[in-house]
Amino acid sequence: MSNVLRLALVDPCDATRDTLKNMLLGMDRVWLEAECSRYEFFADVVAQTHPNIGIVALDHDTEKALDLVAQLHEASPDCSVLVVSSSTDGKLILRAMRAGAKEFLSQPVRLEDLLDALERIVERRPDRDKSRPRRSCVIAVAGAAGGVGTTSLAVNLGCCLARDPKNSVALVDLDLCLGDADVFLDTIPDYTLVDVAQNVSRLDFTLLRRSLTKHASGLFLLPRPVQLEDASLISPEDLQRVIGLLKATFTHLVLDLSKSYSPLDMVALEMADHVLLVTQLDLPCLRNTVRLLMSFNNLKQVPEKVKIIVNRVGLGSGNISLKKAQDTIGREIFRQLPNDYRTMVEVRNNGVPLIEQAPKAAVTQALVELAQALTEQPAPASQADAGKAARNSILDLFRGNKAKQAK
Repeated sequence: MSNVLRLALVDPCDATRDTLKNMLLGMDRVWLEAECSRYEFFADVVAQTHPNIGIVALDHDTEKALDLVAQLHEASPDCSVLVVSSSTDGKLILRAMRAGAKEFLSQPVRLEDLLDALERIVERRPDRDKSRPRRSCVIAVAGAAGGVGTTSLAVNLGCCLARDPKNSVALVDLDLCLGDADVFLDTIPDYTLVDVAQNVSRLDFTLLRRSLTKHASGLFLLPRPVQLEDASLISPEDLQRVIGLLKATFTHLVLDLSKSYSPLDMVALEMADHVLLVTQLDLPCLRNTVRLLMSFNNLKQVPEKVKIIVNRVGLGSGNISLKKAQDTIGREIFRQLPNDYRTMVEVRNNGVPLIEQAPKAAVTQALVELAQALTEQPAPASQADAGKAARNSILDLFRGNKAKQAK
């Protein structure tokens, strides 16, 4: 894929190979295409898989390894070779470079050194513009309460992004018990999130795409498990690897979170580039929004990624005003989505996204603008949480609500 750097690794030593392998598996936009435990087989592996970079460990048999580097340099010039060794002998480094290695790293390999080496290799490649991974954008859609429209937003936002032929977009339904993203798209998937999570170590790009359901809009869907009991089969570590694999495969990834804010939802929040917190202009939703923002402060790098989306604006005259809601939340409202109950019910029941069913509707245009803002606009600087002011504001709302009831 155009947005992933593909690597192959050879090291006859199981311990050091596993350490380096685990490091590579944890890196975004890097895909370990193949691993090999024999020097004599690696040239054929590279010829068959065509990785961008081949990593050769020298320590097991230095002479064989250097001969392999020279062979790769001659037979597979498009594969840049990176060598690793516990030795820092200058003569060995010189021999490796003369054999054709582009970079030399010392064992044990540090992550920052590996990242720097990969970046230098990409910069020096003549086709660097083609081989440079395109950064994937991960959008987590969370709700302040049930029924605020998170799935509607996630599905239709994904379809708006997918209409651009330059984008490849996947939607993951993380409401493992009651998710219904497949209903919104009128699809019957063959595979679910639990299938991918349990087989992620054996998947390649082709199998991954086959495991997802492609909608006519171009959006790929990975739905929640069919059986309720299967939800327990997915661990946070499994989800982290699934998201990493999807990030290496798609330009945009939309995560539809559950309302339970489970450990899986926490993984999604931390791995996201944007967190869309969907709320409405009523007291319960605004109260929960304040509570969630306070809780997000305990998560690393999450608060600055949160963007408040007010849904169903204009729903009723009894709702709280936008200004009062913004003062209560203590943050700017990023986007407003107008209320259009009839259209939303129609698209949900027909299983057709807004961009196809009602392209000129105000709510559709608002979603198109949201997609453009997330794609083109850099993330705003971190905003300070209102803290005590937010708590006071919510108390004011409660007092005002009780005063109205008393009257």
